[in-house]
Amino acid sequence: MKRLPFILLVVLLIGSFFAFKSSVARTPPGKYEQIMGLVGQLLVQGHFSPQNIDDNFSRKVFDKFMDDLDFEKNVFLKSDYDSLAAIYANHIDDEMKGAPVQSFLAISAVFDKRIQESSNWSKAILAKPFDFTVNESVAMNFDKLQYPASEAERRDRWRKKLKYLTLEKYVDLLDEKKANKDQKGYVIKSDKELEAQARGRTDTVMGRLFERYKAKYTDNDKFDMFMNTIANTMDPHTSFMAPVDRRYFDEEMSGTFFGIGALLQQADGKIKISSLNAGSPAEKSGQLQNGDIITKVAQGDGPAEDLMGYNVQDAVKLIRGKEGTIVKLTVRKTDGTVKVVAIKREKIEADFDTYARSAVINDPVKHTKVGIIYLPEFYAAFDDPNGRRSYLDVAKEVQKLKDAKVNGIIIDLRYNGGGSLYDVVQMVGLFVGKGPVVQVKDRINRANVLDVKDESVLYDGPLAVMVNEFSASASEIFAAAIQDYGRGVIIGSTSTFGKGTVQRNFGLDAKNGITYGESDLGTVKLTLQKFYRVSGGSTQLKGVESDIVLPSYMDVLKLKEKDNKDALPYDEIARASYSPWKSSWNLGEIKALSDQRLKTDSAFKIIKANSQWLVRENDESSLNIDTYRAERKAIKAKSDQLNAAQKLKSTMDITLLPAEVNKFAGDKTKAERAKQWLKSLSEDIYLNQAADVVDDMINIDRLAKNATPVVTQ
Repeated sequence: MKRLPFILLVVLLIGSFFAFKSSVARTPPGKYEQIMGLVGQLLVQGHFSPQNIDDNFSRKVFDKFMDDLDFEKNVFLKSDYDSLAAIYANHIDDEMKGAPVQSFLAISAVFDKRIQESSNWSKAILAKPFDFTVNESVAMNFDKLQYPASEAERRDRWRKKLKYLTLEKYVDLLDEKKANKDQKGYVIKSDKELEAQARGRTDTVMGRLFERYKAKYTDNDKFDMFMNTIANTMDPHTSFMAPVDRRYFDEEMSGTFFGIGALLQQADGKIKISSLNAGSPAEKSGQLQNGDIITKVAQGDGPAEDLMGYNVQDAVKLIRGKEGTIVKLTVRKTDGTVKVVAIKREKIEADFDTYARSAVINDPVKHTKVGIIYLPEFYAAFDDPNGRRSYLDVAKEVQKLKDAKVNGIIIDLRYNGGGSLYDVVQMVGLFVGKGPVVQVKDRINRANVLDVKDESVLYDGPLAVMVNEFSASASEIFAAAIQDYGRGVIIGSTSTFGKGTVQRNFGLDAKNGITYGESDLGTVKLTLQKFYRVSGGSTQLKGVESDIVLPSYMDVLKLKEKDNKDALPYDEIARASYSPWKSSWNLGEIKALSDQRLKTDSAFKIIKANSQWLVRENDESSLNIDTYRAERKAIKAKSDQLNAAQKLKSTMDITLLPAEVNKFAGDKTKAERAKQWLKSLSEDIYLNQAADVVDDMINIDRLAKNATPVVTQ
């Protein structure tokens, strides 16, 4: 039987939902039932490797949702878990198939009740002084905890949490007192007064936490969490997004949004304006200044929403919206006055945070110039044919560096979580030319090879790719292709994140079911495909192993795909037909030169040893002040050593390209951030090692061409 093309598979998949929609029970389902039904069908019929929606799946969702709501194990009682599980643990799959939604509502009701109890306890506990001479400790590794067996045990967990938070603040106040006691005008307080002050600060923090529960843990908010839990149980990258979250996701992917152009920060539980973009609607209004506190947000003439309990991301989602619409901000000015400011939303580009940018590492001793291109994500404006695309921007940066006559290039993909599949394929082509880049396979068809048609190569010189534990998806496709072709050297953590799956967004619409566009009920980001290297292996779970491994703190934290029990497995398929790149250097020689440097580099030995020590010390903390001080002193010493080791003692000379120096002259905020970026690069021990590797490649290349070699030190 002839296999269906992937796009036809998707069309038929969507068509099945129209059939499903017309065959449901006669009683119209409510919003929750409608969403659960559509999501259930989508997971079963469209997911790359669907699990059976049965009692076993239901129990996994139940446990995961309970843990998502109460990961510290101090909200639910063991009896809460048992009683809810007895009725609903095997019922969620039935709800996904059309039964009335009851499980989520029951769990939500118990959660709300326990949070209110916890809020009351917090006030009562913090009303009395703590005794920091008692020998006891608080658990910090929540994965090892079970739900408390009694009210007394649950209350005691809250007591220890509050005592720990207060102890932190109390010790800080004591240290401040010791450091400032001889300062003129400093008011010296007794230890008793400082303990009360520490409890007051903890009470303020907890008050904000409980306000957030009220503001952002409504039934609708928790239902969105519940649906995301269901999706995540199928695999970690299948997810559910409420409409406002889908819009935010698209904005982050494109690097553009419609808003007011103000940078916000959270300070003392309030949403404060920290800076205004030059030429933005916020600046042009003349009514907003740095330090203004935004207390409420209204959409046009609609009701104002109080921001009490909101974090910055929540506030941003309210302030952004459709182009040309009005947002009204209730603002408390620095002089204490309150005013309502109406601003029309305009297109804003988050150019510094989102888009590719470059710099040059200058080494007058070695007579080399190495370009670095930083790419935070593989962005693409999918809905705007004239919008920015990451591969085109990278091509521009490569050309700028070539014009500056750099001897080698480093592509920095650290913390790059991926993005557009099309863009990464085209970006590989800039460095290898025509040929296959990645193989993509859905659950029905055999693998499809995505390749570059253009034979031209934009850059053919020495190349290195920097990665870490958070380089994922499209970043791994790029690193894997460069590695398989032998085009460059991969430098960084033992391996990248390990996400080898492809997702596509499907909208949930009240009238039309599953759509590409309308999503008034939400959006499911569904895993439809898996991708494989041209050499045949998947990057799923394994990631891309670095050619040159540099120890890092994050390598011991177990944050990769392989550490998630719901992750899809690793597998292999047949390799694609491709021709390796021919270069003057060989990887074995490059690795040997790097190994020689690392053997004598004490910084990386400190990073490795201290990272392992710090992870072991995080399971619990003493609540006895003397023991706590000793623990904190030891942790601080190791942490300070670790931080110092990650910064070069002799900084590198890193500059912007001459044409870029005055790029942000009209925007002080961006100019300062560019300055800080260059400073952080100049101190970056990992970048320094990457630059040394590229210098080795340059040296070998020069020797092969009988040119002047690089002077090694």
